[in-house]
Amino acid sequence: MKILLNNRSLIESLRPFNDLGFVPTMGGIHEGHLSLINKSNKLCKKTIVSIFVNPKQFNNKKDLISYPRNIKKDLQILKKCKKVDFVYLPKFKDIYKDTKKSKIKLLKKDKILCARFRKGHFEGVLDVMNRLTKIVCPKKIFMGEKDFQQLYLVKKLLERKYKTKIISCKTIRDKSNIALSSRNILLNKFNLKVAANVYKKLLNIKKNIKNKKNISNFLNLKKKELNDNYSIKIDYLELRNISNLKISNTMKNSKLFIAYHLNNVRLIDNL
Repeated sequence: MKILLNNRSLIESLRPFNDLGFVPTMGGIHEGHLSLINKSNKLCKKTIVSIFVNPKQFNNKKDLISYPRNIKKDLQILKKCKKVDFVYLPKFKDIYKDTKKSKIKLLKKDKILCARFRKGHFEGVLDVMNRLTKIVCPKKIFMGEKDFQQLYLVKKLLERKYKTKIISCKTIRDKSNIALSSRNILLNKFNLKVAANVYKKLLNIKKNIKNKKNISNFLNLKKKELNDNYSIKIDYLELRNISNLKISNTMKNSKLFIAYHLNNVRLIDNL
């Protein structure tokens, strides 16, 4: 596993390879990331993982400050898995050496779900993914379905612009079926139990949706119940079509999307 600390080292090291799998991360490496690495190993000859906490995608300064960071632990995990060829640890100037203001803007129809509640977040995500793709030049990029909206927007931008394929990978969950996230480390045992119960309720909601004539009213009612019963603050609970993320009135080709705040930690999921 070779550690690349700047763009010059990256370019020199990657020059011989044209079948490169890329797993972009912000650190806090967990089993979800390792599943992406495993998929890359199966489909590509070489795998590169980046660790870069991108300040431009945080719409909340407190969230940026509290975001878990432990490079030493991350590198130990990646080295132990023995499936990573390169780890890219860029500095801010490596990514944003071009100081021109990003021209990336979300369309009005895309300002839904997390984009509605996190102003500027996805513009920051798309900007950094555009820059990383231009630097790394991967054949395939591996991303998890947990942040489905992010996956949808990145795929739409990058596959149109580069000869790069975005490979979606299933959400990895812990024993309690909580979707793995770097932010989960900020939750205590009680919070994790609440999150597990919320997942169970979501499964039940999804099961009963097909019998409802007015899905919107049903979800609004369930949203209030979840808020009241678990003392969480829900940003949204919506059923949307997975091909275009439009509001759906049927479970066919659709997912149930949720974002909620638990102990000041924002969690997202879809099922």
